[in-house]
Amino acid sequence: MVLDALPALSMRERRDDPHAFAQKMGESYTRFGFAIVRDHGLDSATIARALAATKDFFALPEEVKRRYHVAGGAGQRGYIPFGVEAAKGAKAVDLKEFWHVGRELGEGHRFRQFMPHNLWPEEIASFRADVYGLYEALDALGAELLQSIALYLNLAPDFFASATRDGNSVLRLLHYPPTPPNPTGVRAEAHEDINVITLLLGAEEAGLQLLTREGQWLAVNPPEGALVANVGDMLQRLTNHMLPSTSHRVVNPAPERAHLPRYSIPFFLHFAPDFLIETLPSCVSAENPNRYPTPITAQDFLYERLREIRLA
Repeated sequence: MVLDALPALSMRERRDDPHAFAQKMGESYTRFGFAIVRDHGLDSATIARALAATKDFFALPEEVKRRYHVAGGAGQRGYIPFGVEAAKGAKAVDLKEFWHVGRELGEGHRFRQFMPHNLWPEEIASFRADVYGLYEALDALGAELLQSIALYLNLAPDFFASATRDGNSVLRLLHYPPTPPNPTGVRAEAHEDINVITLLLGAEEAGLQLLTREGQWLAVNPPEGALVANVGDMLQRLTNHMLPSTSHRVVNPAPERAHLPRYSIPFFLHFAPDFLIETLPSCVSAENPNRYPTPITAQDFLYERLREIRLA
């Protein structure tokens, strides 16, 4: 199988012919759980500033970075050191460190108890503006893509709007350091994402692969300027696996590139904490009976999974 099997969809078509775009996106999700999206309209300067802030932070000394690690915080905000997170069921930890930024909420907001305050490294003056600027841009783009998913599922275009308004979405700044000879583990072991959909900006270094339904690992290298959008477990559950959450991984580099770090910035779009994930009736049939007769709130589902990956 070649990469061409994973189509690159154009957001220009979404704006010109929403139903045609929704059909193509739904078909890509049904087949792969992944889609490549180009012409997304994100400002390249906004992306560049956030990437520069990411590199500046991870270049700080270890003792400085660890000042921003929140013990007992389930990895929801700030710095998560190298060697902490592991894929569900994995024996070895992933070879990565990362930083989490969440939604900025006012005091007294009804979701304040579920969403901790963000941390901002004082060593990098522009970090907050540069990183949160990208958060807001990806949040808006995600809302647009959810309209297309709703169309594909024959739901009202704004079906997901209230479900994700003030959602517990997280922007992750990821750093995979240079890989030593004969490492124990890989940069990111095979896993599925917890959330609704993930928007992933292209990385400078390759390594992302998805597992096809035929059991083949397929390299995912989006064209320059495009992003990857994949289904998470919450959307898989809501749609009774009509839209599958696909296993994916980041493999270690070839020996000649092992000295190079890898940076990537995924945006994990979440439902609001109190949203009840209850199987859509339209996704239940005699051939596809309801796998999840007992609903669960997005917050309970999130923490169930965070415990499985050793963050909570």
